[in-house]
Order: sequence, then structure tokens, then C-alpha cells
Amino acid sequence: MNAQTSDTGFSGSIPAFYERYLVPLIFAPYAADLAARALQQPASHVLEVAAGSGVVTRALAAALPADVSIMATDLNEPMLEHAARIGTSRPVDWRQADAMHLPFADASFDLVVCQFGAMFFPDKATAFAEARRVLRPGGRFLFNVWDRIEDNEFADVVTAAMARLFADDPPRFLARTPHGYHDRATIIADLAAAGFGDVPEFTTLIETSRAESARLVAMAYCQGTPLRNEIENRDASRLEEATAFATEALEQRFGAINLSGRIQAHVICAKRC
Repeated sequence: MNAQTSDTGFSGSIPAFYERYLVPLIFAPYAADLAARALQQPASHVLEVAAGSGVVTRALAAALPADVSIMATDLNEPMLEHAARIGTSRPVDWRQADAMHLPFADASFDLVVCQFGAMFFPDKATAFAEARRVLRPGGRFLFNVWDRIEDNEFADVVTAAMARLFADDPPRFLARTPHGYHDRATIIADLAAAGFGDVPEFTTLIETSRAESARLVAMAYCQGTPLRNEIENRDASRLEEATAFATEALEQRFGAINLSGRIQAHVICAKRC
């Protein structure tokens, strides 16, 4: 399995672990932020791409007026099915779709929203161009990406622990993909290449990640993300060992219970002229 396939492999038990552990740990505060920003945009038709397990979908459904339609999409069917099973506070249209080839007509939406999905797009400019294509003139593309791994403490500690445990072939998923697309100039250049002419709004947002135990954090990252695929590709029998090793590293840095760590992301809003 190559790195690109492994990085997008949210299947098996990963969706349930992702929703149970990772969503409250790092995704929930940024979902609330995106929903609040979406509420400030005039929109009657909203598209969400890379919806994952639906944390932003649920926030949008709760925040936006009832007459605003929401279409939630994701390339990964197991994640989308998990999101649909959880459900939302009001009806949402769920559809499997590739952000690189959106199955919607030109100028179909007023707002396109994407939480922490851009990092997974094989060709960022192409995916951004698709978002622009389905936007109406004056519509907005609102998305966020993680900042560098050094500014996201739990992920950094787990990655360093995996490098020690698998010294000959360190699993680098967290640094390579979730935290691998953070350079402001690169993001702005990709948006420009996609046809977004104006300089986008760019905000760096710092939050605090909190967890009851180091074990919970280790479970989130080692078993609730494609880092699990990397660990199991090296030796499937060592998943629990890797989780315990990450737990110990987190305990040494943050303590065993009531942990808090810095998380940091960029929020970008690009307008279609």
C-alpha cells in the first residue's frame, strides 16, 4: 500500500474510533468556528466536501437557518455512512463525491465548506478549481487546514514516539498529510491557480485540546487515523504496543490525566469573483 492510499484509508474500525476519540479531542472546536463563519455568509445552498464523520455537518445543520439546504459529501464511503448514521438535527443530503470531480452543475452553491480535507487532495489547485466551479459569482469557499505539526503538541509527541518505536521506518502520516499543507504562500498560490483572483482571508486560530487521559489521546491518533494503517503495514501485531508507547510518551510530557495541549490551524475564506 503506497503512502497516498494509506493516508486516505479511513475504513474498518477507523471511522468509529475517529468519531469517538478524535472529534472531541481536536475537531469539535474548529467545526463550531466554521459553522459560525458560515452563518455570516449569505447562502441558500451549501456544499460540504470531505465531510468525514460529519462533525461540521452537524454544526452547520444546527447553526444555519432551516431554509438553507446542506449537501454533505465525502470520497470515503465508510466515513460518510458513519456520519449519516449519527445523523443531524435537521435533514441533510448525503452523497458520495470526489472533491477532485464534483458531480454538480456550475454555479450550484453559494458556499462551499471543507474542514481539514484539503491536505488529502492529490492536486490542491484542481480541487479548489472544482469548488470555484460549483460556486455562484460572489460565493465563498471556506476551509481550514492544520498548521505545522510542531504547533500541534499531541500530534507532535505521538509522531516522535512512533519514530523511536519504528526507528528503521518511522510512520510519518501525521506530519506528512494532516500537518503537511500549512504554508500560507503555497495555499494562496494554489487558490490563485484555481481561479480565485482576490487574496483570500487567512486567519490562524489557536485552540486547546483537552483529554481525560493520555491513553485516550494515544487511541485517537494511533487507532482513529490512517496512522493505524502505517503501524499495521509495518507489523499488524504491534498496534497495541504502539498505542501503549504513545501513551507513555504523552504521560511523560503532559501527565497521565487531564491533559491539555496546543492545537493550531489556518482558516481560509476565498471569494469567487
